[in-house]
Amino acid sequence: MASSSYSNSPCAACKFLRRKCMPDCIFAPYFPPEEPQKFANVHKIFGASNVSKLLNEVLPHQREDAVNSLAYEAEARIKDPVYGCVGAISVLQRHVLRLQKELEATNADLMRYACNENMSAPTSQFGRRMGDHGAGSYGQSSGLYYSSPWNNNQPSCEDSQERGGEGNNM
Repeated sequence: MASSSYSNSPCAACKFLRRKCMPDCIFAPYFPPEEPQKFANVHKIFGASNVSKLLNEVLPHQREDAVNSLAYEAEARIKDPVYGCVGAISVLQRHVLRLQKELEATNADLMRYACNENMSAPTSQFGRRMGDHGAGSYGQSSGLYYSSPWNNNQPSCEDSQERGGEGNNM
């Protein structure tokens, strides 16, 4: 919780509203004089009276979080008056979906590459593929597949062979 020196300088809210900052000022702990733009944004979007009412209704240990949320939303509303922080969230969600699709495509390419390497590797006289120094069994995946939390079905070389080799064309 940021604190304001009551005797030296009024809080950013009282300074902005041009009033005397009292020792029991509801704004003082959350709008220090060093951050005048924070209160100016909140006041412009929500109004000082509404913020004061809100802070009086919220439990004291939740006030700092409430002020931080109001300040974040006010700044977002100033940048994007229609959507505010929802617009930023939407942009980030679209970005995450695009990255998930890119990761899935890369994993599919990696599996095709691993399967093609397994199919084209020469075998020794003992039935073991050369270069496979006992690290895994003959039918296991190469271990190159990256498992993501949203993709629980991990394809293997055997899966693509059972489907008729549809994953083997590069």
